[in-house]
Amino acid sequence: MKLNTLFAAISFAVFASGANAAASLNLVNYQLTGNYALDTLGGMGLEASAVTYARDRNSLFVVGDEGLGVVEVSLTGQTLGTMAFNWTSTGSTNNDAEGLTYLGNGQLVVVDERPQIAYQFGYNAGGTVDLNNQPKVAITGSTVSVGNVGTEGISFDPRDGSFYSVKQDNSAQLRKSTLNFAAGFGTATTTTPFSGTSSLFGLNSLSDVQTLSPIDSLAASAAADNLLILSLDSKMLAEISPFTGQVLSSFDLASVTAQAIEGVTVDYLGNIYLVAENNGTSYTNSRLFVLTPTAVPVPGAVWLFGSALIGFLKIGRKKV
Repeated sequence: MKLNTLFAAISFAVFASGANAAASLNLVNYQLTGNYALDTLGGMGLEASAVTYARDRNSLFVVGDEGLGVVEVSLTGQTLGTMAFNWTSTGSTNNDAEGLTYLGNGQLVVVDERPQIAYQFGYNAGGTVDLNNQPKVAITGSTVSVGNVGTEGISFDPRDGSFYSVKQDNSAQLRKSTLNFAAGFGTATTTTPFSGTSSLFGLNSLSDVQTLSPIDSLAASAAADNLLILSLDSKMLAEISPFTGQVLSSFDLASVTAQAIEGVTVDYLGNIYLVAENNGTSYTNSRLFVLTPTAVPVPGAVWLFGSALIGFLKIGRKKV
């Protein structure tokens, strides 16, 4: 085979492999590398239902669905600090904190599941936040309780300041919103690109959502638009396209734990963090699980092989 023909063939293989990688995070390449118990903290650290990564702190924030407060932990689950929630005068009936996302500069958004109200607040370790006095927006424009099948997760997209959220069931929904906290309570603009009565994306209920745009290696690629969708009932983590609803890759969580995994987030390197609530006497602590990609991505391996082969052939040709 001529050198230029071989070069073209290898280049095509590298391009095709790279294009596939750029179009998907590819959860098939992930493996479980961390399993850490979270402190109970008088109940604040139990019932872990949401987690979010704070890049400017290189830490995680976790909230439990009893709504007692938010906990900052290291990437291996050590408690770094806590902040209590005061729900007085919010009108909340269950204080059911199920969604959590980080905006930067110590600012977080927590969502009360049943009335589907999002509250923005600044984290202050050791303090208490009066949620009723914080900027808040009703995601759907209504504060009527939808019961225990409301907003289960929320994720901030730093590229345009939008928010993705998921409603658990009846009907399950993926939503995209503009939440104008500065302007006040009734200013949400929400679209619902996908909705399903009993299932959505082949998943039996939706438990959390995470945008992939914060991952540095996906910047300017098609995969940066994709979302991670977590399903407790299906024991599945799925990567989907928010434009088509197509499941691009998935990770089976059934072998990870029997605990209820309810929250997901990612860091800028693409590591995935999951939190599971405690489960009676069998699992007395909530837990943090870490999924990491394999060390050598296929596109990089193909490129190194191709480059080495081309260099070898060039040297050989000079000696002829």
